[in-house]
Amino acid sequence: MTSAAAGSPAARSGARPGAPPRVTPATDRLQRLLALVPYVVSRKVVGLADTAAAFGLSERELVDDLNMLWCVELRSPDPYCPIDLSYEGGEIVVSEAESIDRPLRLGVDEASALLVALRMLAEVPDLEDRSALSRTIAKLEAAAGAAAAASAQVTVQVDDHGAGSVLAQVRDALDRGRRLHMSYYVPGRDEATERDVDPMRLLVVEGRTYLEAWCLRAEAVRLFRLDRVLALTVLDEPASVPAQARPRDVDQGLFRPSDDDVRVELELSVAGRWVAEYYPCERVDELGDGRLLVELRTPDTRLIRRLALRLGDDGRVISPADLAAQIREDATAALAQYA
Repeated sequence: MTSAAAGSPAARSGARPGAPPRVTPATDRLQRLLALVPYVVSRKVVGLADTAAAFGLSERELVDDLNMLWCVELRSPDPYCPIDLSYEGGEIVVSEAESIDRPLRLGVDEASALLVALRMLAEVPDLEDRSALSRTIAKLEAAAGAAAAASAQVTVQVDDHGAGSVLAQVRDALDRGRRLHMSYYVPGRDEATERDVDPMRLLVVEGRTYLEAWCLRAEAVRLFRLDRVLALTVLDEPASVPAQARPRDVDQGLFRPSDDDVRVELELSVAGRWVAEYYPCERVDELGDGRLLVELRTPDTRLIRRLALRLGDDGRVISPADLAAQIREDATAALAQYA
């Protein structure tokens, strides 16, 4: 959905003052977003305050939802058919939304991908309502017809020996309110750490399963990828999550830069442009001839030092100067090993 009004910096920064948005489960927010456009379209023009009250939101939370809707485009079928969205002046206006009245048809690749994902989900141990999922798969297969044939050739098997056993222990700790001791691999420092954590909840973000917990070592809320847990023990000690611990809002992704992070500027060649897609960047500027200047933030410069050595001639650290000097020393030491 596109709109010059909604997409302008003034609109994006014009959220009404108030308390910070509540952390809402992604499934609840999706249901709300699906209902929001038809609600506004059926009323032609509706007030921001009235809509927020109807959905049980603050005006700031509603603006966050509208900003997310602004990022969506519908294709029906070609070319793209954007929905025009504006909320300046305290009134929400949605136009050119006729395409939302027509049910979308899945292509062969889309139907196959969805069926494979559902079958993988059905293999997950301890799934609460497996019968509902089975009925959904059957209905989708019937509706997809020949488009479902390709997915039937894919065999799905979920390994329950590695992350599955960790997952079972985490669920046990959550159910019984117990503290966990874990050995956890930190790739940024290439080391295993030992820590006690009080579990808060399980999350699936971008296809990965995470434990959100209060880390006694960091004295803060942390997310732990289950496939990076090297060893796990459920302790007899009860979990005690402090009152100040707050769940993280992961709707916009996991990366949350800190004011203490180091700002790094990298110049990338054509072959190094992948860095801008793989790492969260604060700024990406085209330099011409396919080259990029990117700015990113990191809590640990060792990650950038390893990245720079990996890039070789395809990347160069511009600033900070002391980090660039460290990387030159790293490269000199590495070359000396070959001599």
